[in-house]
Amino acid sequence: MKTSFPLPCGRAALVPSVLSADFACLKGSLKPVNSLADWVQVDVMDGRFVPNISFGPAITAAVRRASPLPIDAHLMVAEPLKFIDAFAKAGSDLITVHAEAKDAGACLKKIKALGLKAGLALRPGTPLSRALPFLNSLDLLLIMTVEPGFGGQAFMPAMLPKVGAARQAIRRSGRKVWLQVDGGINSETAVLAAVAGADSLVIGSALFSAADPAAFLKGLKKL
Repeated sequence: MKTSFPLPCGRAALVPSVLSADFACLKGSLKPVNSLADWVQVDVMDGRFVPNISFGPAITAAVRRASPLPIDAHLMVAEPLKFIDAFAKAGSDLITVHAEAKDAGACLKKIKALGLKAGLALRPGTPLSRALPFLNSLDLLLIMTVEPGFGGQAFMPAMLPKVGAARQAIRRSGRKVWLQVDGGINSETAVLAAVAGADSLVIGSALFSAADPAAFLKGLKKL
């Protein structure tokens, strides 16, 4: 059953990336985090926009069955407009597209027309200015702190000023836009991202490779 998105909290929200979960036992992999995380992210890759292929609406629907948490479908695809309907039907609560992808503005309009939350992502090399014209249409702005396409990469500290600038831009806009950071998040970099202004943190390999994922999330909540 879907829950409301986003969830209000007095700390940075914690968002497990399903890309790093165990797909042989998806339900079991998500069980330890379902009561501790705030929503989950499904990373969708087409082999064109990024040099990797992940999964599609069927896996998103499986995540929907395995978790009561809201789902953010992060579309790292060249032509996201073609896939929005499918991921909406699969159970996504929020769909995030890239500013660098084709027809980003039209994508945001379609997502909102479907009654979903809309997110916009920026690669590390894309200036924040690319997102500013869309702020009035956004529920979430995602700053990538790794090059998109593969999990397990190291956090890019050089992106922290961009996170801070995004925080200031959102504040000036007067809108309630969640600022999310994705890439290389662990117990150390989570603090850096939160101090820079992040409202939500995507956690992948550091979470699912932990000996006790539930304890790992509990630790992050205390930071």
